[in-house]
Amino acid sequence: MPDTNPSQLQRAAWLRKLYFTRAAFSFVWVALAFTVAKGSPVVASALLIVYPAWDALANWVDARMTGGAKANPTQVLNVWMSALVTVAVAVSLGLKLQIILLIFGLWAIVAGLLQLATAIRRRKSDKGQWVMMLSGAQSALAGGFFVAQQGSAAPVVQTFAGYAAVGAVYFLISGLVILFRRAKDKTGGFAPGKV
Repeated sequence: MPDTNPSQLQRAAWLRKLYFTRAAFSFVWVALAFTVAKGSPVVASALLIVYPAWDALANWVDARMTGGAKANPTQVLNVWMSALVTVAVAVSLGLKLQIILLIFGLWAIVAGLLQLATAIRRRKSDKGQWVMMLSGAQSALAGGFFVAQQGSAAPVVQTFAGYAAVGAVYFLISGLVILFRRAKDKTGGFAPGKV
């Protein structure tokens, strides 16, 4: 049965747009990490600060557009966590502390669990949440890997870029699931030519 609730349709359109935007941002970030950042410590540092700041902004906008803070406690917590990580990364870079992988690892664990909780809460009302559940679980596992890598000679930006690339793919798939599901609901079946 097609979903014709206008507010649900608007929410699906909003989430699709958000997921595609987050995927595009991450793909650009990854491209910069593997190219420009390799030869520029300033760009590498900027990328490490920008990523959690962007995550905080994206979660804040998402919570605001999908019912507000009361309806989205896990995302509000994620906003605060990402904002704190942004500050922690900036401070550690400024003080030349070699703890970025530890910071990102702990963040990936907590943010992944919060994303998983958000996706579980949304799974009945929003399409594509199974992908976000996988993404949250993978993020938490990757965080453990980052913590284990702390103190190694692994290049921080490129190590984290692999994580960002996988996250970008998850956001892209979620957006496509919503897009294809909407097309299917409109036609009563899957119609690739109409997507």
